Amino acid sequence: MDCRVIMTGGDVWMRGQIGGALSHESEHDLALMVSDFLENGSAGGDSWCSSDSDSAHLSDLAHLADKIKFYKCSVAQYESDLASVVHSLILSISENDRHLVKSGPCNASCLKSTLVKLLRRSGYDAAVCSARWHGSGKVPGGDHEYIDVVNHSDTESSERLIIDIDFRSHFEIARAVQSYDRILNSLPVVYVGSLTRLKQFLPVMVEAARSSLKQNSMPLPPWRSLAYLQAKWQSPYQRHFNLDEQNGNGVFSFDHKQCSGHLKMLQSLLQSEIEADRLLKPKNNDNNRRHKPVRSYSLFRNL
Repeated sequence: MDCRVIMTGGDVWMRGQIGGALSHESEHDLALMVSDFLENGSAGGDSWCSSDSDSAHLSDLAHLADKIKFYKCSVAQYESDLASVVHSLILSISENDRHLVKSGPCNASCLKSTLVKLLRRSGYDAAVCSARWHGSGKVPGGDHEYIDVVNHSDTESSERLIIDIDFRSHFEIARAVQSYDRILNSLPVVYVGSLTRLKQFLPVMVEAARSSLKQNSMPLPPWRSLAYLQAKWQSPYQRHFNLDEQNGNGVFSFDHKQCSGHLKMLQSLLQSEIEADRLLKPKNNDNNRRHKPVRSYSLFRNL
């Protein structure tokens, strides 16, 4: 397996905290945090009454929804081109393309691995990124898998674009009000874009979640805090280029079999989003849409 250890330019508390194999410490930290939250109704003693914002009106959620729409539309051309490629490739994945790539729970790793293989075959420097971090203060430790594509320009600098195939799930909350659900469903099904643009979504969604939960007299759980969300994409990570298939005797785990349903749901949501976006765009822009990956590759790589 080819891999590299990368240190991101995230917050100071995230630096130098990635180890080799993930121990049970992060899972233990999160379990304790969840237990404390359920028993005491607080994130380590920090109740909703001490939040930075006490406003929980529908007008606030409407304002936050406008911000999400703005960030969603503020997309550079090369990000849009890559998104078209990623969407086309995801919709092309079949059941026979998926292979078990690790022991233990799959957690859609087979889908990420398949997408990375398709991107690399198309000439992109894509990899599965495994981020892990230890708990710090009120932020529990954890781990997260996503995909990145590195755009190598003619200069020495390069830019990473993030691909998260289950973006909305990071912001799901209990007993969400309808206005929050509308904001959640306005997020991209699959996030494709720069880390800078991704980070713009996070504080808006945290504030929206806090506002929704406060209407039900519920505090913001620690696993929906801004610091925890930032850790998912800003923590040190490993890039995996060639994930070894671990098919064994051809017996897949139950968790891996569940990825079949995840793939179908992902493709359905993505197709609905594409159709909705197409209806919202003027007809004279239809000719500018790129559906076939081959039409976008050269544009992206030559930037």
